[in-house]
Amino acid sequence: MGLKCGIVGLPNVGKSTLFNCLSNAKAQAANFPFCTIEPNVGTITVPDERLNALAELVNPQRIVPTTIEIVDIAGLVKGASKGEGLGNQFLANIRETDAILHVLRCFDNENIIHVDGSVNPLRDKEIIDTELQLKDLDSIEKKLQRISRAAKTGDKEAAKAEAALLKYKNHLESGQSARNCPADDEEKKHVEDIFLLTAKPVLYVCNVDESSVVNGNAYVNAVKEAAQKEGAGILIISAAIESEIAGLESFDDRQAFLADLGLTESGVAKLIKEAYKLLNLITYFTAGVQEVRAWTITNGFKAPQAAGVIHTDFEKGFIRAEVIGYDDYLNFKSEAAVKEAGKMRVEGKEYLVHDGDIMHFRFNV
Repeated sequence: MGLKCGIVGLPNVGKSTLFNCLSNAKAQAANFPFCTIEPNVGTITVPDERLNALAELVNPQRIVPTTIEIVDIAGLVKGASKGEGLGNQFLANIRETDAILHVLRCFDNENIIHVDGSVNPLRDKEIIDTELQLKDLDSIEKKLQRISRAAKTGDKEAAKAEAALLKYKNHLESGQSARNCPADDEEKKHVEDIFLLTAKPVLYVCNVDESSVVNGNAYVNAVKEAAQKEGAGILIISAAIESEIAGLESFDDRQAFLADLGLTESGVAKLIKEAYKLLNLITYFTAGVQEVRAWTITNGFKAPQAAGVIHTDFEKGFIRAEVIGYDDYLNFKSEAAVKEAGKMRVEGKEYLVHDGDIMHFRFNV
């Protein structure tokens, strides 16, 4: 299944530098606004130590990790919802993503211009939040015009839709995002077709200097407090450090560099993992001599749905799933040993797949 995260933020907050670290694609990184005009798209692998551990046991011909698409979207300015700057393009690009990685500048550097003249991540956050909320309000009001006419004729379904839309409208007008609207599942269905931008899950990425990468700083603390109020997550990262790590050739050099900074893994690795969690995704594996492979599914998928990620025929003709827990596979070190120990399970159509399951599907079409 495809997964696309959009990196957003005001101009010159470090989006393109971070994107360069995330992807082999090279976005131009320059010290002026609107450096990124067309969205850059990079496909990156999701780091998963479990995949490497399985591969060491199986020794397959190839290893296939799961991937995420990262989109570096043009810098936004105040007035984007009305088409200012690259506003219309920005909003169209973000609509196509599944989640938002909102980069906020949390460092001082007089040599790097800030589009608003000073460093203030809360102000920057509010500018983008407001522009997205205004665009969502516009979408809701357009749908309300259509729905309200039908509701006035006595159409009960239209009346329900109108009530739901008004709830979202009032919520957005209070300066809050759609993702926090206290709507039930039925009400949410009435806004699905307008793809609200602020309904997308968000992770605030605090771009800091090297001295703040472990414990953060006052800017980060302010963002953390604001994010907690809306139930969003934050991640501290230094795009400058990540650029240095990306330039190191060997894994050992990268690990030594991280250790010197008091870090156990790179910010990029953390960011990819957090993006994965943001979308409520988990991984299951298939393991054989030809390949050991990671597959991405939504948490809560049943066995046939998980099989369908490999091929639609697997879901249509699903018979059963043979399942090995990840810890059992590592403990017994081979599929044959797992079977001998009676640790392989046979599961049916109602089985909820767990993160880390090693699976083999039986099907008949």
